[in-house]
Amino acid sequence: MSRLKARRGPVWLLDLDNTLHDAGTHIMPRVNHEMTAWVARHLALDDQEASRLRVAYWKRYGATLLGMIEHHAINPHAFLQDTHPLPDLLAKVRPHKALQNSLRRLKGSKLILTNAPRHYAEAVLHKAGLDALVEQVICIEDMCFAGQFRPKPSVAMLKMLCARLGVSSKQCLLVEDSVENLRAARVLGMRTVLVLEHGWRGRPRSAYAGSARLVRYQVHSARQLNRLLTTQSQRLSR
Repeated sequence: MSRLKARRGPVWLLDLDNTLHDAGTHIMPRVNHEMTAWVARHLALDDQEASRLRVAYWKRYGATLLGMIEHHAINPHAFLQDTHPLPDLLAKVRPHKALQNSLRRLKGSKLILTNAPRHYAEAVLHKAGLDALVEQVICIEDMCFAGQFRPKPSVAMLKMLCARLGVSSKQCLLVEDSVENLRAARVLGMRTVLVLEHGWRGRPRSAYAGSARLVRYQVHSARQLNRLLTTQSQRLSR
């Protein structure tokens, strides 16, 4: 993981799935299906028991992968490769000009921070036309410390990430659709942004944003990130 050039501006840590694009409609159901099939094959379980175990590990560890490593000593790279099949997952990914233009204008350093594997994340970014607009892609393969995977929402991982990048946590804004991931960032003093567009359909939206609440800001879409710094600068100048 390379260090950023020393700079005073904001460092945007941008989640990928359900933050910059819609992964919930087509991609995540397919990934969950592939994970269940993988668990069933490798542990000789029927689909129902494999699905139950997949969900149980996801709830307990934050990722099915971590449970499979902890209890079954699997090859994590084989699991990640097999459960994120390309090009199948890219079929519904499309470039979004408004998002491209918004990220292009967004001031500061822009990094992708995703629990997805690298081959998938880079393919999605390229298909969506976003790869040239970010400085670095940090994937789950980069979230391994002392031989252990520590993906979001690990506070230790976020702290180590700042150290490796050579930036202060207070410079960083974590942009996410996951409240749990934002909760971890807030512990370190990062500014936190909840994106509602893709991951929050039909769910309550009003109880999270505000300086005294769980997340600092909430926006409907990642296309609106520019407004956050503009609004904050106006407040500070008054």
